[in-house]
Order: sequence, then C-alpha cells, then structure tokens
Amino acid sequence: MTTTDAPLEPGLYLVATPIGNLEDITLRALRILRTCDRIACEDTRQTQKLLNHYAIQKPTVSYHLHNESTRTEELIAELKTGGRIAVVSDAGTPGIADPGGYLAQAAIAAGIQVFPIPGANAAINALIASGLSTETFTFHGFLPAKEGARKTALEALPRNATHILYEAPHRILGALDDIADVFGASQPVVVARELTKLHEEFLRGTAKEVQTTLAARAQVRGEIVLLFTLQPTQAEAPKLSIAAEVAALVKQESIPEKDALKRVAKSRGIGKSEAYRELQREQNRLR
Repeated sequence: MTTTDAPLEPGLYLVATPIGNLEDITLRALRILRTCDRIACEDTRQTQKLLNHYAIQKPTVSYHLHNESTRTEELIAELKTGGRIAVVSDAGTPGIADPGGYLAQAAIAAGIQVFPIPGANAAINALIASGLSTETFTFHGFLPAKEGARKTALEALPRNATHILYEAPHRILGALDDIADVFGASQPVVVARELTKLHEEFLRGTAKEVQTTLAARAQVRGEIVLLFTLQPTQAEAPKLSIAAEVAALVKQESIPEKDALKRVAKSRGIGKSEAYRELQREQNRLR
C-alpha cells in the first residue's frame, strides 16, 4: 500500500490553498480535502468555489475570527473521537494572518496530531521575487490601521532585516507615506499586488516613487504584500570595544585611563565596575 492509498490518520490538517491561481494546490492537499471528514473554512462560500473546481464533495463548516472560540470547542470534541478535520483559509496558508493558529494550539494542548499541508503563501512568494535580501526577514501581518499606531509600529522595526507586511488596498497609500516619514522618502520598498492572478504586479522603487505611482490610479485593488529592507543607521553601527574606546580617549584628550573608563561607562549606561571587568577581559584576550 502506498502513502496515498493509506487511510487518512485522525487529526487536524492545516491545508494551504491557492492565493489566486487555482492550479497552485498540491496533490496532497487535494487528497486531504477529498478524504477528511469535514472542512473548516474561513468562508464556506469561498471554499466551495475551490471544491467545485476539483469536484470535491465534502461537508464544510465556518471557522473564522468571530466564531473561533465556540467553534474550536466543537471541533476539538470531534477530533478527540478520532475525527479528521481539514482547516482552510480563503487563500493561502491557514494560521498566517488567517484563522487556524488558535485551533492548532488547542489541538496540540489536547494531545491531538496536527499536520501541516504545505502550499501557497503570499508573504514568501512576494519575498522570493522582490529582489530584497532573504537572509534575514520578519513577517508582521497587517500594520495598525490608524496613522499614529502605524508609525509607532514602523519605528519599532529592527534594522538590518527585510520586513514583510500585508496591507489593505485602501490603506497602502497611507502606509507608504508613513514609511517615507519614518525612514525617509528614499527608503526602497516593494509592493507585490495580486500575486498569481491575471494582474499580478511588482512595484519597486523608493517609498515616495511607489506611493506616487499608486496615487495616480483611480483605485488600488487586490491583496497587497509590502516589503522593505532596513539597513543599520550610523548610530547603530557596531561600537568600539571598551578597551579601544578608552585607549582613544587617553590618546586624544591626554586623560588618565580611570577617567576615560568612567566616561565610557557613563556613555554606555553601565556601572564603572562592570566597565572595568569588561576592560580587563578585553585586555586579557589581547595578551
């Protein structure tokens, strides 16, 4: 018996579905949807289009933000009796800025097997085609809707990393304005829109350039992924070692080492004794 012939194991299946192009679904995902007991959907009407396309007849139940708590109890009870339940979002991977994560946590806490069924994800697909660094990246979901909170969230982002965010079409202009305000109008950004769909588009340029391009349109439509890489600022460049900083002060200002050490400790916000111990460690390493 092959893996595909084996009966479906009891448990919770987090099934990734297409983010636009219906061809972007795996054979395994289709097998799970055909053989599970029922499918928990973010929107049953949206999922039914996918099921109809692949001639899958399976009971569905709604599972979304507004009924997550009560529906989780019902689904966990079914899973405890050996049920095989698939969870899907309207598009993409459940649990990534979509329902699914809460149910997965509850299932794990109840000792129920949770199976990830890989597939389409807008954030990762936008990243690999963005042209930005993929060495270090962070996904943040949606930015806050209000300008003040949005700027605060942007200011808190770490440097030297690529940041991936989802944004609504009616808020993208405001988000780009805030990026320009916080990081400068020349901050490079990428806007990935309508991924895998007929009108897929990547806009690359500075925050101001991309904002101007989108503002010139009568309407901005489609799901949007917003990406940008923040480089370290001059203030965030690696500091000199304590030993090097002390030596520089002694040489430049002709002051005793202990006075230089006191100033270095104060500038770093640490105690003189802590600075002295670090100085001793550095000097010992150099011997």
